Amino acid sequence: MTESTSATTGARVSRDELAARIAADIPEGSYVNLGIGAPTLVANYLPADQEIILHTENGLLGMGEAPDAARVDPDLINAGKQPVTARPGAAYFHHADSFAMMRGGHLDVCVLGAFQVSQTGDLANWSTGAPGAIPAVGGAMDLAIGAKSVYVMTDLLTKQGEPKLVAACGYPLTGVGCVTRVYTDHAVFDVTPDGFRVRELFGDNTVEGLEELTGLSLGAPR
Repeated sequence: MTESTSATTGARVSRDELAARIAADIPEGSYVNLGIGAPTLVANYLPADQEIILHTENGLLGMGEAPDAARVDPDLINAGKQPVTARPGAAYFHHADSFAMMRGGHLDVCVLGAFQVSQTGDLANWSTGAPGAIPAVGGAMDLAIGAKSVYVMTDLLTKQGEPKLVAACGYPLTGVGCVTRVYTDHAVFDVTPDGFRVRELFGDNTVEGLEELTGLSLGAPR
């Protein structure tokens, strides 16, 4: 991966590079939902020679990557209202059926954004009251409790330099103890019974440096 260096926080990868990293971890044959925002980029990096079936909560199974300008269909969008494509064999269905799939444990993986993830795997990815904020939790709560594996894609730090990996969430919770793995621009973390464990470091980042940034005790990669 191409990295840009920062004197204070170590190397970082871009969102597209992180999306490609997440796509590489999704097993072939999986049914997957990609949350609103950065997670939708993962669709553009799924291996073409593997069958990975994308679900979107507004009622499409078999979603493809983002279209180029010449292929945009204004009636074909994902839950974030972004134009998407449909792969051969795609199916359309009622919103209620889509949520039944989510709640019923039929999704193998979901990829969500986050404001905070706690060391026990609690997820906070919505807020109310702030200008421009998402007005409600939407389908994220259903995805967080219904998917077999919950991957989070986020920056390690906020724009103000505050860590998004925390001892306990201060935002309204989306789900309790639901997060499996966190992909950040500095490193990948697994959520374990003992807290966060570093799965992979990007560039010149170290466990010690990440501990300083987050204020948490982090397990080293095995």
